[in-house]
Amino acid sequence: MTSPLPTRRPYDLVKRAIDVVVAAIGLLLTAPLQAVLAYLVAGKLGRPVLYRQRRPGLYGKPFTMVKFRTMREADPKAGLISDADRLTPFGSALRSTSLDELPTLWNVLRGDMSLIGPRPLLMEYLPRYTPAQAHRHDVRPGITGLAQVSGRNAISWEEKFAADMDYVERRSLFLDLGILARTVLSVVRREGISAAGDVTMPEFTGRPITGQST
Repeated sequence: MTSPLPTRRPYDLVKRAIDVVVAAIGLLLTAPLQAVLAYLVAGKLGRPVLYRQRRPGLYGKPFTMVKFRTMREADPKAGLISDADRLTPFGSALRSTSLDELPTLWNVLRGDMSLIGPRPLLMEYLPRYTPAQAHRHDVRPGITGLAQVSGRNAISWEEKFAADMDYVERRSLFLDLGILARTVLSVVRREGISAAGDVTMPEFTGRPITGQST
């Protein structure tokens, strides 16, 4: 489910310019580190080094998001089925430090994503959103966002979407700077990496998730 095209705001142009400059500089500065990480991923998890998946972007338009791989390939014969089975200590370290997100700067430079905005979820979630929740696609998805600094994967889907919709309504330079600062703190403290009982986050079904607070 996608929402009607909203009225754009003057800040959206400023935000896009900031995204381009910061993403370009970030890609250049982190190139040596990304080369080392790519070598380690290839050695510890195999190839391909990058994880690619179709995700909904602005107005729900699909794009291919890229990240470093953090999981081994599914292999039922070897007992590698669930995310918990496939996630290695190395992959867990990449996730906890958010280093797996570095290639996503390419998506920001291309215009698929923004540095800050609602996280891009799965394509199959689109028809499960309420009309209000669908407004999270009125802006470009972000590498980090208000939901991430409000608890990341440790909060319920309902809380995540409430934060996403709050961001869409209140987006501004001041809010983005605040989210960026809180993101740095969250990464340093390694907070909210997974939901209770999961290595990431349980599937969004369109209904309240049993056992999580709202």
